[in-house]
Amino acid sequence: MPPILLHLVPASIYAALGAHFWRTRWLDPAPARRNGLSLTERLVILFALATHGYVLHGALFPGGGMHFGFGVALSLMLWLAVLFYWIEALYTRLDGLQTLAMPIAAISCLLPALFPGHHILDNSGTPAFRVHFIIAMLAYSLFTLAAFHALLMSAAEKRLHDGRLNRALANLPPLLTMEALLFRLVSIAFILLTLTLVSGIGFSEVLFGRPARFDHKTVFGFASWGIFATLLVGRHFWGWRGRPALRWILAGFVALLLAYVGTRFVTEILLARPA
Repeated sequence: MPPILLHLVPASIYAALGAHFWRTRWLDPAPARRNGLSLTERLVILFALATHGYVLHGALFPGGGMHFGFGVALSLMLWLAVLFYWIEALYTRLDGLQTLAMPIAAISCLLPALFPGHHILDNSGTPAFRVHFIIAMLAYSLFTLAAFHALLMSAAEKRLHDGRLNRALANLPPLLTMEALLFRLVSIAFILLTLTLVSGIGFSEVLFGRPARFDHKTVFGFASWGIFATLLVGRHFWGWRGRPALRWILAGFVALLLAYVGTRFVTEILLARPA
């Protein structure tokens, strides 16, 4: 089967789920349900995750070595974010989040086929590199999920002030509960990001076979770390919350995207260089 057709399978499932949630959660004027995802919806999302994971594994390990380009990076981030959402939805109602996440996940499924990249990661077989890689991707995916949360909370807050809550937003937990969950996500992701940066700089020779370099990736990585550190300090000491806090989260997420995904996009797509 051609690679693009293989990637179309999970993309089609995510797209169908997005349309389903848009119709039944976002547009449906019926009173809000209190039971969250149905069993069928959970199983379909799980099936989409399984097929997405299968094609993603093929893109990561197409032969010898580990290929990790712009398209694979974004696809893996979204796969992990949807997986975390699926787990989170087991105990928290987040009916508006599916409508945001599923279409983006559908697009992310196609990226490894459209932009495969040819960047082979050095030392990818070493235990130290694998631990570093897993921690980094967990941090990226948790921040991705936090960004979705921030967008959803911003939409809910705006519509609440305008008195135009739809079914999906009306079915969300209280904004204070959502905010507490959001900052738990950010705090965990911040710890993982700290470990990623410390290990990447301190053990660069072991992980990558070369000394640490002060490049765009490093600059944006520490810029993102600084933004989230400032947010968490402001939250702890001065109680930062609401729209200003959401803006800090989105700004930190954009900086984090630029740290690796943006750099790889410029290198692979705009400059057409393999490394």
